[in-house]
Amino acid sequence: MAWPSSLWAETALPLAGVSPALEGEHRADVAIVGAGYTGLAAALRLAERGLKPLVIDTNGVGWGASGRNGGVVSTKYRVSLPGVARSHGIDMARRMYELGHEAVETVERLVETHAIEGADFRLCGNLRCAHNEVSLASLTAEAAIMREQFGDRSIRVLSRSETADETGSQDFVGGTLTPHSGTIHPLNYARGLARALIAKGVPIFEATPALAARREGEGVRVETPSGSITARHLLIATNGYSDLAGASEPVRRAVIPFRSAMVASEPLGDNLFATLMTERRSYSETRRMMRWFRPFGNRMIFGGRGAFGKSDSPAAFAALERAMRRIFPQLEGAAVTHRWSGLVAMTLDSTPQVGRLDERTAFALGYNGTGIAMASLMGARAADLLLGDKPDLALMATARPKTVPFYAVREPAVRLVAGWYHFLDAIGR
Repeated sequence: MAWPSSLWAETALPLAGVSPALEGEHRADVAIVGAGYTGLAAALRLAERGLKPLVIDTNGVGWGASGRNGGVVSTKYRVSLPGVARSHGIDMARRMYELGHEAVETVERLVETHAIEGADFRLCGNLRCAHNEVSLASLTAEAAIMREQFGDRSIRVLSRSETADETGSQDFVGGTLTPHSGTIHPLNYARGLARALIAKGVPIFEATPALAARREGEGVRVETPSGSITARHLLIATNGYSDLAGASEPVRRAVIPFRSAMVASEPLGDNLFATLMTERRSYSETRRMMRWFRPFGNRMIFGGRGAFGKSDSPAAFAALERAMRRIFPQLEGAAVTHRWSGLVAMTLDSTPQVGRLDERTAFALGYNGTGIAMASLMGARAADLLLGDKPDLALMATARPKTVPFYAVREPAVRLVAGWYHFLDAIGR
């Protein structure tokens, strides 16, 4: 199992107590495929309800997006709530708003309840930075809708000078500040959830791909290379890495993996760092190929999305570094010490999907780049769904996976769309 080289992996606390590859016959109430936020949160929920879950992962706890993301805990979705209101009505939009806030509260509760060491969770807010006047007008209009229709009066519009003073960049014309977001050490958070499960006696097996899953009698049988699991229920929680093992085949075509990359600067001098990201929160911009940045210690982490293919490339990271130095020219002499990436699971309608394949099998995936909070909540809700509850999941509830049409041509399509977005960003549209 090769771990990606990242700042998170380098600074994470070690995890003891997980099991090596599963061997022989095992039984559980619920077999969970995937040891990321979704699977771990589901296992905790099941254990709280008195059941015996068992978790397996092709690689290891937090190996995928749960250990490689930017560590931004957010209430938002890729689709805007005003857009949801226009398409599905204000009541649906308000329910989505409630779920977004419940998701962030779930992270806060899990960190506190399980005393997750090293999570470094801070509810510090997010500043959305407008890269041109058209974008600022859109952000301002959205903030007004959030105040008037959703009753959220905490969102504040910042001027060009206020945005420049806080970010340390002259690249933005203004922005909107929401206090409902936070930052976290994503791998320490995942490992902390795993430690909580281990303390409860829940087994977690790494290096154990789920080769196949099939109905067997009144339950499900999951086959692995060296053994099998017989369980009453199965939860598929593989998200953007659903092509790694055969048991995820029923949900694989529901998401388009989209590579998101990050770089981290070397530790910055006190005088320089004091002028950057002065409120120590997370920051994002309004370009279609969104860039974002946040502090970690006295470093800057700078990330962005792009069709980088199945593996990292020096050219892709070089482009990201150029963007960082263009927005922050004062970093021209600062070295980049870490470069890494992971897969974002995009869905066709930009909304997560939670549902059941049948009465024995559930799934939750497709967080569209905002998965820390939502996966933590939806993992628990998927567990409830398996046990016969009917949680109100608004637009995220689905009777079956919503597959992507023409899935075989997804990679050239992603490259085409990404190229078009780059062009629109370049001409200021």
